[in-house]
Amino acid sequence: MDKKIDSMKAEYINPFIESVRELFSTMLNSNAERGDVDVYWEVPPSSDIVALIGLSGPMRGTVALSFPVGTALSLVGRMLGVDVRVVDDTVRDGIAEVVNIVAGSAKGKLHKGMGGPIDLSLPTVVRGTDYQVGYPSRTAWLEVPFTSDLGAFSLRVTFETPDDTGGASNESSDS
Repeated sequence: MDKKIDSMKAEYINPFIESVRELFSTMLNSNAERGDVDVYWEVPPSSDIVALIGLSGPMRGTVALSFPVGTALSLVGRMLGVDVRVVDDTVRDGIAEVVNIVAGSAKGKLHKGMGGPIDLSLPTVVRGTDYQVGYPSRTAWLEVPFTSDLGAFSLRVTFETPDDTGGASNESSDS
């Protein structure tokens, strides 16, 4: 198996899965049931709304939560305790906060064994299916599908740890 896949051990992906489940049980009064993990060598096919947040420090990468519109509306509606029918700034902000909560919670769990703090970028929310996000070549994505009473969605994580490069930077040359 490729070194990049080997490095994506359960100890790294499980904090993100746990964080999704905790968010759903504590904030949304719902259960998020995990499906089988898939590996993609390109950005996986997307849903209508994707929230992305970057990781930096001893672990670098991206966390993405991908939602069909119906799931996003249900989720934000449950968070706010109101009926939400259209994707507007409130929905985009709510979905950004969800990825921030998941990544922040996982960051706390990961920090213990990483040798330094992990920093988060500001979340970005993309709407639609006709877009491209560029990542370093040979980057593997782990995708974890979930189902819940609010709808289906996916957690996607790609990362690099110091073990992946022997502590070197993520930059590569074309030579």
